[in-house]
Amino acid sequence: MNPPSPPTEPDGEPPRPQGLREQYEAGATVQELVDASGLPYGTLLNRLHEAGTVMRTSWQTRRLREGPQARARLAARLRVLYEKHGATLDELARKAGKSKPATRRLLIEAGAAVRTTRQTRAIRSAPSKAKRQKLALWLRKQYEADKSVPELAKACNFSVATVYRLLREAGTPMRPQHRHGPARQPRKQP
Repeated sequence: MNPPSPPTEPDGEPPRPQGLREQYEAGATVQELVDASGLPYGTLLNRLHEAGTVMRTSWQTRRLREGPQARARLAARLRVLYEKHGATLDELARKAGKSKPATRRLLIEAGAAVRTTRQTRAIRSAPSKAKRQKLALWLRKQYEADKSVPELAKACNFSVATVYRLLREAGTPMRPQHRHGPARQPRKQP
């Protein structure tokens, strides 16, 4: 929303305090009025006070300028990021340029169920769990193809204990203890 243009005064006089007040109350910022009127910042503030203007905070100005449709679109976009991508309230607040409580209110307005920290961690760790499971299944396949645990540890640059842990997670049936090498070939009978 653009501020209304400053009222034209006869004979190039500066805008009247009442005219400045009307523009300010319509949503113009002090800086926009300074730019439009050519008055110094302090003089403009004095004229607004002289007209009995109730001053707003910056967030009140943003809210005044923010239409209901824009707010609803922002809330819907934040909800998608929150629910589908696992974004945290902190990340959403930074992205929206709002405070954490304001972002939370927007999510609730959009119909989102606010998660606990534990639920957020579970959503965010899902891709790494899938990657770990894929690695564990690959190690199991290699182990069942008669690779030894120390060989697998060296190939993956993991400790032997980590390879054992991943093999257990994959449900690998383990060979008897201390037999890490390939299966022995049966002796031929003469």
